[in-house]
Amino acid sequence: MLKRGVERGEVLRALGEVFRAHGYEGASLTLITEATGLGKGSLYHLFPGGKEQMAAEVLAEIDGWFELHIFAPLRSADDPARAIAAMIAGVDQYFHSGDRVCLVGMVALGAARDSFAEAVDGYFARWQAALAALLRRSRLTNSQAQRRAEDALLTIQGALVLARARGDAKIFRRALSDLTARLLAPPA
Repeated sequence: MLKRGVERGEVLRALGEVFRAHGYEGASLTLITEATGLGKGSLYHLFPGGKEQMAAEVLAEIDGWFELHIFAPLRSADDPARAIAAMIAGVDQYFHSGDRVCLVGMVALGAARDSFAEAVDGYFARWQAALAALLRRSRLTNSQAQRRAEDALLTIQGALVLARARGDAKIFRRALSDLTARLLAPPA
C-alpha cells in the first residue's frame, strides 16, 4: 500500500533516477528508500520480487513512454519529415537535452543485462523497426532504411554517452540536428 498521496508512477520515476545515478548494481535499498520516501516493508509490499521487479517495472514504464511518444507515432506517420522531427523533439525532451542517461542502455551494459535482456532488446528492436518502416515509406530500400535506423540509434546512444562524459549537452543537440539531415537525405 502506498503512502497517502503517493502514486506508483511517482515511485517508479524515483526508482528510475536511482538506477540512472547508481546503476542497477549500485542501487542499494538505502538509496532506494531515501529516494522514494518508502520504508523497506512498503517497498517489498509494492515489489515482492525485490529490486529485480523494481527495475523490470521501471524499464516497462520507460518502454511505455517510448511506445506512446516515439514508436507508435513513427509507425503511423504519413509525413516522414514531421515524424522524424517529432521523434527528435521527443528524444531531446526525454533525455533532457543530453543531461539524462539512457537507463535502458545502462542496463544493457551492466552486469544485470542478462536479467533484462528481453526488455532491453525489445525496446531497441521496436524503435529500429518503427523508424525503418517510416524510412521505407519515404522511398528507401529495406537495406537503406535498416542502416539509417540503426545509425540513428547509434547516434543517439553515443551522443548521450559523450555529452554526459564531456559535460556538454550541446554535443547531444548537435548530434540530433545532424541526425535529422542524415535520416531525411535522399537515397544514394
